[in-house]
Amino acid sequence: MTDPGDDPQAYGVPRGRAVSVPEAKVALSTASVYPESTATAFEIAARLGYDGVEVMVWTDPVSQDVEALRRLSDYHGVPVLAVHAPCLLITQRVWSTDPWTKLQRARTAAERLGASTVVVHPPFRWQRSYARDFVRGVWRMADETDVRFAVENMYPWRYRDREMLAYAPDWDPTTEDFRHFTVDLSHTATARNDALEMVGRMGDRLAHVHLADGNGSAKDEHLVPGRGTQPCAALLERLAASGFTGHVVVEVNTRRSLSAAEREADLAEALAFTRLHLASAAQVGRR
Repeated sequence: MTDPGDDPQAYGVPRGRAVSVPEAKVALSTASVYPESTATAFEIAARLGYDGVEVMVWTDPVSQDVEALRRLSDYHGVPVLAVHAPCLLITQRVWSTDPWTKLQRARTAAERLGASTVVVHPPFRWQRSYARDFVRGVWRMADETDVRFAVENMYPWRYRDREMLAYAPDWDPTTEDFRHFTVDLSHTATARNDALEMVGRMGDRLAHVHLADGNGSAKDEHLVPGRGTQPCAALLERLAASGFTGHVVVEVNTRRSLSAAEREADLAEALAFTRLHLASAAQVGRR
């Protein structure tokens, strides 16, 4: 008996067409299960069928422990595809107070775990020495490893009618010459800029995607893709058409979930959305 899953028409693909699945892998950010643990993220990623995880290094001790992460990866059969360096305000003392030490440890963790990418935010403006050397320093570190340092777009901080530029050299990394970029669609919503236009500026240096949605609020919303105003579907379809081979990471906020089942349903929905729009319909040859 034929499995309906083997029949493209079961998914609405017309006869005479085939589904082309791009090489890009879909990962779950461990931040997507907060306030649950890093270990929970591996468990959910395995159960839902994600291709891997991106480890957000934060205050959870497991997220900082390479051997613990390796054991989780092996136990669940879920590879670590990326490491997010501890760049948040709440992680200022994680792995050191020195930002370069943080990046060096993130690179070492990525190398030991087999991850291809380290995600890094632009410096805060008050990190003056770090900010002055950031562009040159990231290039130097990238020259020393096969791991990609993908600098992520951020956003201006807003309070009522006031705007504060919290990042240097800029919240928009495309104003500088970085080797690789991460685009985050919740951040483009908060910045109120054109996500597809930013992706166009990144060009073939776009190496990594944080997929989430937003409505343009001053708060960084990280909604499930499809629940906001960002061009999540259009971006995924563009990536599929261009042969993107980086990683697409679901990084959504599930803190308001009323139960573990509701959280898991949101993460399953995000995965289905991502895979649906990454899979492009390619016409098979006609005779």
